[in-house]
This record gives sequence, structure tokens and C-alpha cells, in this order.
Amino acid sequence: MEARMKLHEINPKAYQAMLGLERYLSQTKIDPIIKELIKIRASQLNGCAFCIDMHTKDARKLGETEQRIYALNAWRETNFFSPEEQAVLALTEAVTLVAETHVPDDVYQQAKQFYNDEELSEIIMAIVTINGWNRICVTTRRLPGE
Repeated sequence: MEARMKLHEINPKAYQAMLGLERYLSQTKIDPIIKELIKIRASQLNGCAFCIDMHTKDARKLGETEQRIYALNAWRETNFFSPEEQAVLALTEAVTLVAETHVPDDVYQQAKQFYNDEELSEIIMAIVTINGWNRICVTTRRLPGE
């Protein structure tokens, strides 16, 4: 497979706008491991090999275990994730698959049990941002390891 385009070279202003979201997220209160779990899970759902590659490496650097990374796409079938992480993963799936599921009230309320409105807004922005990156990378065929 070959990359279709290098969006960051062709349209640097748009790319910088996306990086602005990343800079914002780097300053949020969200636990760095939670951020990576969001990025990996959404990328799995969206089939974004570039982002899966990048964020599993980033998660490992933060101390995430191989066991949890490998089990992430079957997180409901494990006891590896805390209730807070499970709430975030459920919300990540609902937002990523919004056309199919919308965001069910029970999923949103589950997340609200663990996170206040500000934290929840940051989590939503993290989910939205990785979904944007996934769509850019899948459409332009950004290759893993680039």
C-alpha cells in the first residue's frame, strides 16, 4: 500500500489546526494512560493502522502493559480495566460509532459517575480529536512507522 498524500505538506494550515487540538489536550487533566486508551480504542474501531502503531508505542512508554493493549478490543471480556477506564472506553466507542449508536444515556451517565463536567468535556474532546486524526490518516493512507 502507498500513501495517497502527505496532508501535512500539502495543507500545513489544516494540519497545524489539528495539532492545536493536540496541544490543548496535552494540557488537560486527563490521565495520560486514559488518553492513550482512548486513542488506541478509537483507532481500532476506525481501522487506522498508523494511529494504532503510534499510540500503542506511546502507551508502552507511559508504562501501559502488553496484556492490556492486546486485550483492549475485547475490554468488556476482561477484568484488566478499572470502572473509570471502562466508562471512558464505552464512551469512546459510542462517540466513535455515533452514526450507529448515538451516545446512549446509560453510557454518558456511567462516565458522569466518575468524571465532572470539565473532565468529561476534555474526554469528549480527546475522543473527537483522535477520530479526526483517524479519518485523516485512513483517507490519506498514512503508513505506520512514518
